Amino acid sequence: MQTILLNNGVEMPILGFGTYQVEDATACEKAVADAIAVGYRLIDTAACYFNEEAVGKAIRQSGLPREDFFVTTKLWVQDMGYDATRKAFEASLQRLGLEYLDLYLIHQAYGDVYGSWRAMEDLYREGKVRAIGVSNFFPDRLMDLILHHEIVPAVNQIETHPFYQREKDHQFLQEQGVVHESWGPFAEGKHHIFQNAILQTIAQNHGKSVAQVILRWLIQRNIVVIPKSVHPERMVENFQVFDMELSPEEMTAIASLDQNVSSFFDHRDPAIIRWINDMKIHD
Repeated sequence: MQTILLNNGVEMPILGFGTYQVEDATACEKAVADAIAVGYRLIDTAACYFNEEAVGKAIRQSGLPREDFFVTTKLWVQDMGYDATRKAFEASLQRLGLEYLDLYLIHQAYGDVYGSWRAMEDLYREGKVRAIGVSNFFPDRLMDLILHHEIVPAVNQIETHPFYQREKDHQFLQEQGVVHESWGPFAEGKHHIFQNAILQTIAQNHGKSVAQVILRWLIQRNIVVIPKSVHPERMVENFQVFDMELSPEEMTAIASLDQNVSSFFDHRDPAIIRWINDMKIHD
């Protein structure tokens, strides 16, 4: 598996397995077990996915050494602040049934981000997590966090796909030494992405699927990507992207698809911010 080096020297697989919207415990455990059997070792979850317990169970029952895995989970908005973050971290660790995390992310850039980040810095120094980072942070919020703290986030996980390529964000992240990680690489099928003529032509040129072309395009941009599927055959397909190389012309053709707007919602929209902050994951 190709890896990418984080700013603290930790190696992170560049291709992983996402578990968003797989809340059913039985289905999630099976999906993660199938993904592990295929070869995935980066497993991404979050407190608000309500599946950490199933993810952890599949990892433990795989029989593979803990150090073979790179496990990510995320802190939800409801638990922002120093003390709440430490409590939420321990709760996630307990649900996962693990002794440490590989990556812990602030899920959204709202609430007491400063307090949470200080807690995460302490968790990192205590050896409870190998790297800390953020998710859904725009450059202004990320720069603010960097300027006022000691540890620079290792990762920023943001919506990234052919219709929302985040090129300026990508350049900024590279300049700051922060790894760019994509969520929603297939835009959840929006814009008829799998029927797109440019992507289909490139796929035909390589004897690959459109999904494989998209994943390869992200990997060639040095972007970590975590596709999700509950179908073993698609897990295998998504994993088989290291035996191809997109040409500069093909990369340019894909770049032409960028609409430079989210396919889901604007994290800077006051109504969206209120909606996210109103989402409670526990009493």
